[in-house]
Amino acid sequence: MTTSLHQEPLPWYRQAARLVPLDLGLKSIGIPVFIAVFFAAYFYVLKNPAYPVTVMPITLLDRLIGFQPMALPLYVSLWVYVSLPPAFLANRRELYVYALAMAGTCLTGLIIFYFWPTTVPVANIDWALYPGVDFLKNMDASGNACPSLHVATAAFSGFWMHHLLRRFGAPLWVRLFNALWCTGIVYSTVATRQHVAVDMWAGLALGAFAAWWALRHLQRSGARHD
Repeated sequence: MTTSLHQEPLPWYRQAARLVPLDLGLKSIGIPVFIAVFFAAYFYVLKNPAYPVTVMPITLLDRLIGFQPMALPLYVSLWVYVSLPPAFLANRRELYVYALAMAGTCLTGLIIFYFWPTTVPVANIDWALYPGVDFLKNMDASGNACPSLHVATAAFSGFWMHHLLRRFGAPLWVRLFNALWCTGIVYSTVATRQHVAVDMWAGLALGAFAAWWALRHLQRSGARHD
């Protein structure tokens, strides 16, 4: 009787699930605390800018992307999306690098908002006809526009999710779903008229740079530890 010396690798979803309980206390407390601190700073800066507010310009892309109230669920889904990457991180070193880069992304946006406050142009839309979007407009005023931190954090999370899914060996359709979800959130910021295209591009640049820095730092520090 012979036994195989090679064990079958765990499916990608089981690999991911095994990481969720690791440092669960730190993850479950750290994420909501970070979000609460961020929103406190966000609304303070929104109400107390250092200089007069600049109205962001409308571009051709804004005209091509019409107002789509059905994009609201995608917009709101950001808060689920940004919670996924830290849930699947393997150790505290990764958690700390992720948290530092995410905090740096948000802090960069808040500093820009304070010293260069921006807002989106007033849209010729009766928001009362769209209760969900109207609620969003009342909760989150149209300031703190550029760069869009909604886009920046979505892009940051998207790159991290892509990195993690490749590590787990997730199939192509899962990685495509991740890319489509991230793209949908980015699209929703313009489709709900919370941002204009210039805000979106600036947010993409900020989030992509922060993710590149963090993942490169992890790769280099991991190589030193090997």
